[in-house]
Amino acid sequence: MKAVATPKVSRTSAFPVVWVVPLLALAIGGWMILREHLNRGPEITIEFAEASGVEANKTLLQYKGVAIGEVQGVELKQDLKVVVVRVLLNKDAAALACEGTQFWIVHPQIDFSGVRGLDTLVTGAYLAILPGTGPPATDFKGIEQPPPAQNKDLGRGFVLWCDKLGAITSASPVYYREMKVGEVESSQLSDDSTQVLIRIRIYKPYADLVRTNTQFWNAGGLSMKMGLFGSEISTTSIESLIVGGIAFATPDGELAPPAPDGTPFIMKDEANKDWLKWQPKIPLHSPESTPAAPVRGGEIPFVH
Repeated sequence: MKAVATPKVSRTSAFPVVWVVPLLALAIGGWMILREHLNRGPEITIEFAEASGVEANKTLLQYKGVAIGEVQGVELKQDLKVVVVRVLLNKDAAALACEGTQFWIVHPQIDFSGVRGLDTLVTGAYLAILPGTGPPATDFKGIEQPPPAQNKDLGRGFVLWCDKLGAITSASPVYYREMKVGEVESSQLSDDSTQVLIRIRIYKPYADLVRTNTQFWNAGGLSMKMGLFGSEISTTSIESLIVGGIAFATPDGELAPPAPDGTPFIMKDEANKDWLKWQPKIPLHSPESTPAAPVRGGEIPFVH
């Protein structure tokens, strides 16, 4: 009969392999949480009159086509009059949280004046931003429409005073000799609510067409006049018939100085017949060359 060997007892316990995977997952999760914390920017709140299409953990805040934050929550304020949207900014976008910054919701808009926000048909609504220059801030009031363009290279802006808005809307065309040379940016009531103020922008090549004595009128819709020999119906274009439009003319003779940016004008309901006859020669500061005027009966060379 053989003797049984005495077993050796080890005092060092082996590490259970079964714990490797959970601990590794815990380490990775902790690292991801730390990275997320380090990349977090400030949380801001934006108040809107309504927030259709805005969803928590889905709607993004975009600047120049780049996502710089995400909506964390959407809730009604206690007075039930406004919607409060909480947005968490990325760390590299923290500088945008300052006084003067403007926020608005981008929705798809399709009309005769153009197509805007078409990408939201696929991605859904998103928040857009125009940075301010003030001190840091976290509470903001959103705007309903995008702010007017700030780029001076786009031309010059003017303010038209009129009795009523009519069919004119944002992006309605502005015409000179029935050619589109600008567009409407925004509109609002005057401080005393007796007039409507319309902000327009004339594109850079045509900005000098507007002089200090230029006349503006509402060119939207149909114009009908009855006379002894029948009726006269006119409209500037199909586009202005649908979305409204504005036209202007500058007097003949010695040219008045070009109107500076922000010059106010009175806009009439319709044009005076004499205005439609004005044909002043106003040089355009445009890189495009213009063909020489034809002699009577000749043809205008086509510029490619």
